Amino acid sequence: MAKVQNIKFNGSLGSSLAAKLHLPDGPTRAYAIFAHCFTCTKDILAARKIADELSKRGIALLRFDFTGLGASAGDFEDTTFTSNIGDILSAADYLRQNYEAPSILIGHSLGGAATLAAANDVPEAKAIATIGAPADADHVIHNFSDHLDEIEVNGLAELKLAGRPFKIKREFVEDLRNQTIAERVSKMNKALMVLHAPNDATVGIENAAEIYTAAKHPKSFVSLDTADHLLSNPKDVAYTAEVIAAWASRYVDYDHVAAQGETVVGVNVTETKEGKFQNAIRVGHHSLIADEPESVGGHDTGPTPYDYLNIALGACTSMTIRMYADFKKIPLNRVSVNVTHDKVHAQDCEACELDDAASGKIDRFERAITLEGDFDEATQEKMLKIADKCPVHKTLEANAAIVTKFAD
Repeated sequence: MAKVQNIKFNGSLGSSLAAKLHLPDGPTRAYAIFAHCFTCTKDILAARKIADELSKRGIALLRFDFTGLGASAGDFEDTTFTSNIGDILSAADYLRQNYEAPSILIGHSLGGAATLAAANDVPEAKAIATIGAPADADHVIHNFSDHLDEIEVNGLAELKLAGRPFKIKREFVEDLRNQTIAERVSKMNKALMVLHAPNDATVGIENAAEIYTAAKHPKSFVSLDTADHLLSNPKDVAYTAEVIAAWASRYVDYDHVAAQGETVVGVNVTETKEGKFQNAIRVGHHSLIADEPESVGGHDTGPTPYDYLNIALGACTSMTIRMYADFKKIPLNRVSVNVTHDKVHAQDCEACELDDAASGKIDRFERAITLEGDFDEATQEKMLKIADKCPVHKTLEANAAIVTKFAD
């Protein structure tokens, strides 16, 4: 479970910005920043959920309120799109000076456009993800288009956005119109993932196409299907968070973590407190999730403990056969192993080699092995027997000793 710290740092206009830093419960492999949507705050569901998912993978995330919004100081009326970019760079400076520069930048809606604009000024950032972002910053003007004449004549207009009062100045509008997001994206030498809902009624899907077209590879597009612009459905938020977290993990510097001596020794399993059974698993620099199905009170967010046992047997079997085939120069194209597990009465297990005195229930694993390649039946039978030499197979059949103690 992530450790959340409340912090403050000075934004681009000198005001104190409120932020929350989610630190993984374990080694921190990288740092990320989340920039929220226009008139939103750092506490929207999308920001919190993405922070939680990243923390499970060892990635710390800083989410903050732009100047004049949420719990941050300053007047919103004095801000511009340029100051938003500056706030993101201030957040990056804070991480750089106090922890480590961010390698991942994430932005939602106008925060996504600001993130794209800021990306080139964060040299350490390797991966950029946007959610429902406009291709041009001035897209946000449609939110107050009825007041443009008033803003132009008086230099300022007071209006309601998302049910709250805001003051919009002429400088804000002019700054939006002077931005060239697509041009900046074309010069951005970083990995990019564009997430957008086809039916987004606030920022049309054509914006995603324009951003994607302007970007150079590596780039990815993920359709958010029926999601709305604010990801108000928790299932849409969960999907978005999981996709970003999995994608971002590709751009984490594993060697850097190992150099700090932070690689986990053995396997560490810790409750996440997300649901009744969910556990975060750390193996070296790998992060996994274990859970139980909904039928027994879990959330079904990951394999069960017995699933992992089946995985171990299946993977070991495949690797053992592969090693044998390569050693014997057998033209084996592919190995596939399907493993099932059940508890059966000992006397009913016809295929099990058991002592006649065995009674009660036992664990029964069944492997269904598929071998693809050009070889005869005798060779195939030999490889089937080699499967029994898999080390995990031997461990399961042996009497293993398990020592339990309190951690130091």
